Amino acid sequence: MKPEDYFGDRYHLAEQYHELLATDGSTRGFIGPREVPRLWERHILNCAVLEEAIPQGVKVADIGSGAGLPGIPLAIRRPDLTITLIEPLLKRSVFLSEVVDKLALDNVTVLRGRAEEKAVRAEVGLVDVVTSRAVAPLGRLAGWSLPLLRKGGKMIALKGSSVAEELERDDKEIKKAGGGLAEIRLVGQDVVEEPTTLIIVPRIK
Repeated sequence: MKPEDYFGDRYHLAEQYHELLATDGSTRGFIGPREVPRLWERHILNCAVLEEAIPQGVKVADIGSGAGLPGIPLAIRRPDLTITLIEPLLKRSVFLSEVVDKLALDNVTVLRGRAEEKAVRAEVGLVDVVTSRAVAPLGRLAGWSLPLLRKGGKMIALKGSSVAEELERDDKEIKKAGGGLAEIRLVGQDVVEEPTTLIIVPRIK
């Protein structure tokens, strides 16, 4: 699917974000030069389609946001969501703030810090969904993500094709962090050539 069809009347925002990633994002080292020609398919659309797994009007925390993936595409596609981008590195959090300002994304807040820090948890409060992409192995990720969730909320992580093996390996850590039965789900079949693999873990305690 073409980006303009997918984003509809918010395509101009996605286009601006694409431009910022291809220029500032690349020169500042957040996006590798080889990734620039495939930003739409492999990064922006690939991340935006996780909205298929997120209910209407909920609070989302995106941990380890980096250059804003998946949080920014998600915010563009879904203005009904309230999204906090959590990023520990100063230069990346500065870039995220610039993106949010330039795109006037009033549903997005940038918070510099680590998800596991008490101060960050206190500021964010409990959210409905925690998202992430290429942040950490699943067990460690659960330890960071699940404490940010209200009971019944969901950790949704973009993962690769080996996610089933990762789940088997880290199952005890996930349960220890308060996670319930995990679901592996493909999204974006009608949007991207290679659907996005998600792992969804509910917080049960």
